Amino acid sequence: MARQGYGAPAAGPGSQMSLVRSWAAGVVVLVVTEYVQMSLLYAHLVGPRGVGSFGAALLLVHLPNLVCVTLAVWAAARVHPEPWREVPVRHAAAACAVPAAAQVLTLSLRWERTGFESLTFWMSTAVLLTGCAAGLLLDRWREAGA
Repeated sequence: MARQGYGAPAAGPGSQMSLVRSWAAGVVVLVVTEYVQMSLLYAHLVGPRGVGSFGAALLLVHLPNLVCVTLAVWAAARVHPEPWREVPVRHAAAACAVPAAAQVLTLSLRWERTGFESLTFWMSTAVLLTGCAAGLLLDRWREAGA
């Protein structure tokens, strides 16, 4: 395979397909985990009015979302193939694009409740960043152990 400068693999149809495959894995895992979270936790514990306190929001909303984002990033990172996973920016884009896009979509649909001054905005952003970091760390840990 021809290589470009800085040790990066040459761009081509295979490089785009590696991104699409990673994003597809991330979408599937994020949708399934969020569905399980919504059907088990929200339906039975949260209810239609939402949570009443910061602690309840943290326990019933943000921590489960952290698990969902971490698993989606990890799945997308695991599916991202060689030699493209050796390019850190490309690997991070392959792994973290789906949760980031879901975050942007969620915030844009509920902007009146999640403006910049809202604690919900900052908590969900912290969950996104922590989940992306944790998913990438799990991927590196798994790769080092293999």
